[in-house]
Amino acid sequence: MIVSVSPSGARRALFTLMFAMIFLAMAAPAWAKVAAKDVIKNYADIAHAGYEDSLLTAQKLQAAIDAFLAKPDDKTLQAARGAWLAARVPYQQTEVFRFGNPVVDDWEGKVNAWPLDEGLIDYVADDYGTESDENELYVANVIANTSLKVGGQKIEIPKITKSLLTNVLHEAGEIEANVATGYHAVEFMLWGQDLNGTDAGAGNRPATDFDPKNCTNGNCERRAEYLRVVTDLLIDDLKWITAQWAPDGPARKELMDSPDTIGLTRIFTGLGSLSYGELAGERMKLGLLIHDPEEEHDCFSDNTHNSHYYNQVGMQNVYLGRYKRVDGSTVSGPSVSDLVKAKSPDVDKAMQAALDNTLADMAAMVKRAETVEAYDQMIGEGNKEGNAVIQAAIDALLEQTKAIERAVATLELKAIEFEGSDSLDDPDKVKG
Repeated sequence: MIVSVSPSGARRALFTLMFAMIFLAMAAPAWAKVAAKDVIKNYADIAHAGYEDSLLTAQKLQAAIDAFLAKPDDKTLQAARGAWLAARVPYQQTEVFRFGNPVVDDWEGKVNAWPLDEGLIDYVADDYGTESDENELYVANVIANTSLKVGGQKIEIPKITKSLLTNVLHEAGEIEANVATGYHAVEFMLWGQDLNGTDAGAGNRPATDFDPKNCTNGNCERRAEYLRVVTDLLIDDLKWITAQWAPDGPARKELMDSPDTIGLTRIFTGLGSLSYGELAGERMKLGLLIHDPEEEHDCFSDNTHNSHYYNQVGMQNVYLGRYKRVDGSTVSGPSVSDLVKAKSPDVDKAMQAALDNTLADMAAMVKRAETVEAYDQMIGEGNKEGNAVIQAAIDALLEQTKAIERAVATLELKAIEFEGSDSLDDPDKVKG
């Protein structure tokens, strides 16, 4: 049977079809049309924004340190400390880009290595000890000494230079505790040792340690030189990593040129490894098992609670595909959440809930740190309430890791090996 349609009827039918298509396009969830390549590009955009913010806040830190060294007093020291704390906020959110991206993992030790043997750099308290069987530079004190022995060879160090810190001291003898550069070296210079154990209080270095006219603890000019040089190095390193993720940067290009499955695998490797082995294990469970205040990330400033919290914020940023910049603007776009949702809305919902639950437990830890006791007190032996707050955050991270594993399976990615930790996988080895 042939149906005759008038011209006006044809036009009505065409318009009806067009409106139906528009309606369906509007009704279709955005995630149904997301391409993996777009997700990976947005991931790179967030990495670049995070590292650029880390650089910008580090440059503000550098300005505050310059002002402090020009006029070393309590006011300028507190301003420099405040700038260091502010600089940690964006940087800690970038740690989710480690593990999966070799360029970041190979670089990270320059800027965020911890814990460090303070005696390598400067004076320490008497109970620190005078030697270590494991580290010949345990009390090298390069600020007080113009020569030292490394591997049996005497080295003259008349000035504190970038080359000295990076090529001679940092991880000298392949000992990870020989940390001479990065955020924590700057932190030690600004706060000094935290000698309070699990009692209240952070490091309390006097401003006069940097005042040649009213010098305390000797070598004030050389100490100021160390602080200036190590801060300059931090800026150099952050400039380098920011350029790596710029629109024409080599790290971004390598990632974008790789197969989509490689990019997605790297994203989830960073999420799972930070969630499990690094944060839940090495940064949290280890300190809780041995109740050692030295096993806290920002141990001189008592800022560890914030560092952990912003690590979690960083993981949420990457999964949801959005990042709030320090200037208040937002970088956002297609995300792995969209891809998971397209395959299984239930798995995505569970993943988002796990991220929210962990963030809530981290926020509870931050609140306790700001109103009751510092993180190093929370992990103290016999502190049941404090221990419980830390353990709750660890448990949430473990559940979050399981949700990450389900998301990986949903996207049918090959099995991903997340970073492990003896603290979680073999706690008896740690206690022993």
